[in-house]
Amino acid sequence: MKSTNEIKIVYMGTPYFAQVVLESLIDAKYDIIAVVTQPDKPVGRKMLLEKSPVKATAEEHQIPVLQPLKIKEDYQAILALKPDIIITCAYGQIIPGIILNTFLCINIHASLLPKLRGGAPMHRAIMNGLDKTGITIMRMAKKMDDGDMIVQAEVAITTEDTVGSLQTKLIASACELIKTYIPLIVADKVTYIPQDERIVTFGYNITKEEEFISFKDSYMTVYNHIRALIPWPIGYGIVEGVKIKLHRVHLSDELTDFDRGHIIGLKDKALAVAVENRVLLIDELQIEGRNKINAKDFVNGSGKKLINKSFM
Repeated sequence: MKSTNEIKIVYMGTPYFAQVVLESLIDAKYDIIAVVTQPDKPVGRKMLLEKSPVKATAEEHQIPVLQPLKIKEDYQAILALKPDIIITCAYGQIIPGIILNTFLCINIHASLLPKLRGGAPMHRAIMNGLDKTGITIMRMAKKMDDGDMIVQAEVAITTEDTVGSLQTKLIASACELIKTYIPLIVADKVTYIPQDERIVTFGYNITKEEEFISFKDSYMTVYNHIRALIPWPIGYGIVEGVKIKLHRVHLSDELTDFDRGHIIGLKDKALAVAVENRVLLIDELQIEGRNKINAKDFVNGSGKKLINKSFM
């Protein structure tokens, strides 16, 4: 088998998750001959261009960067690189067939396929109340996340996990798996396992509409919905027409007779809200247009007038 520094890799990825995996491959001395990432995007009120986290790491290590606006039309530069393997991790565009048919293309996916195919498997795993998810290393195919699997690793989901803490655990698992399996994949010493189409589920991207939290749902549905959007994109509730973002929340065993969504007041430094005859505790929140604050400051300030009101 080839040693790590003999394996030429084109790495395709965009966000923080992909950045950390790229850093682990660089630390392991793999030969990253180029990085492909999404074009810089305008952000903020001034619409200043911001590079992706993966691009920032590539530039730091003097790795050539390609940023095709539409990779299905602009792929010639990638073909010219002739890598031993292409690795994708949350790249954000569909890889064209000419690349898939020319090179060995492997994807890192943050779920236990065939469950939760799609762009938001971490969010959906928590939102769906799962107690485990994982990482799948798979061969890429034309359809979304339906390629043959190479290896999987399970990661537990606790009731305290947010998508942020779950991402940290999944990244660690992804880094170890991919570093271990690259030489085996390149040497064709792995078994490819077809996915069982009968048990496929999807983890589609979170829509703007899904950022709204309805306090009329069941207790664990509300709790899972809130933590599935922390720290991004952040869910919100509405009280008296006021939009309130929910940044941190925890469970309580306390029962209540208040109607669903009723804001009870401050309990143990958290904002107590009635959900399905049980108290849910919100630790940090943010009125739209203002800074994020803890529950105590909220109740002692602008949120005081909302006590005994109700979330929709």
